[in-house]
Amino acid sequence: MIEFILGCILLIAGALFTAFPRDRRYITRLINLEVAEFGLVMIMLSFSEVLALVTFVAVNVVSTFIFVRLIEKKEGGEVQ
Repeated sequence: MIEFILGCILLIAGALFTAFPRDRRYITRLINLEVAEFGLVMIMLSFSEVLALVTFVAVNVVSTFIFVRLIEKKEGGEVQ
């Protein structure tokens, strides 16, 4: 039960700090997104360990890929 509550707190805090960061750099948003991902893993860990592992891998890969592409476009370093 404690994993679920802690996971909800981390998920909400990470999502809010990713959406409305104090520091507008992309690395800050990426770190805040990792906090939200860890919160999601904690929620899934309260149900099943395998579900938590699969969720973490899937969410981590997709979100990191999206943020790296966004950073490349914003920095103008897109390689063709």
